[in-house]
Amino acid sequence: MTAGTIAAQAERIAPALGEYLTRTPLTEFAAFSEELGAQVLVKCEHLQRTGSFKARGSLAKLLSLSDEVRGRGVSTASSGNHGLGVANACSLLGTKATVFVHEDVAPVKAAAIRRLGADLRIERTPLVELEGVARRYAAEYGLTYVSPYNDLDVIAGQGTIGVEIADQVDRLDTVFISVGGGGLISGVASVLKARMPGIRVIGVQPAVDAAMYESARAGHSVLIDGLPTLSDGTSGNVEESAVTIGLCASLVDEWVLVPEREIAAALRTIIDTEHQLVEGSAAMAFAAARMLREQIAGQRVGVLSCGANISAKTLVRALADV
Repeated sequence: MTAGTIAAQAERIAPALGEYLTRTPLTEFAAFSEELGAQVLVKCEHLQRTGSFKARGSLAKLLSLSDEVRGRGVSTASSGNHGLGVANACSLLGTKATVFVHEDVAPVKAAAIRRLGADLRIERTPLVELEGVARRYAAEYGLTYVSPYNDLDVIAGQGTIGVEIADQVDRLDTVFISVGGGGLISGVASVLKARMPGIRVIGVQPAVDAAMYESARAGHSVLIDGLPTLSDGTSGNVEESAVTIGLCASLVDEWVLVPEREIAAALRTIIDTEHQLVEGSAAMAFAAARMLREQIAGQRVGVLSCGANISAKTLVRALADV
């Protein structure tokens, strides 16, 4: 699997996804532009259907299946947003989803998955092991397993964000993208590096839970004991066989590990200045841009705001962290 293959597939499937999903705006956040001395353009995936970019990869995978295979149903494991994406895709296309989540899933995400008609299975198994549970369930019942990140179709689906960005602006010098399992940054970076030669791709993870950062450096999955983070959408370890490890190693030009206080501060600034609600994993990308302010001064910078699915409890914690 190469970046060129991913970029070509993303370009090919973008029109089909556009029939079902929102073409999210790319808009300047003026307060961040003023603060950082750069033009900060934000890709607002927090305004996407289901409140997250994950709607793209899930739908891309479902659309790649034949009617017969899709009709049997799918299973997946998720920290929340991917489960929402799969449930949404199945609702749109008229099939069934079984979604396995860890017991610490944000209640707002669990409730939304159920409302979309999915069979929600809440487990104590750690998320990286839960993916194996969902794979075995799919094999036992003749379903298709939809990986959150370890799948070409899913990665290409996330890459359609890059297609839209490249259609919305002619140049970005740097782009900041939050990273969990690596599907988002692998897809978007593949497209942007093809369409905007010379762009620098910054991968962003929470300092307390940076499994992909460690895995990309090592060239293989590194299991860590991550701590709770406001960026719950990027939390957890990475599958041993994940194709995204190699893709992240080759596509990410620099990594930024963000402290929790900086994620909270960025979230508060977005609420105060833009009056928009984003989740911790989205705020983390803004925080990373702040941490590299000297490096990006004078540039045209992209920040991918990846989602808006934050629980009231987590939001209160972020707002109180002053």
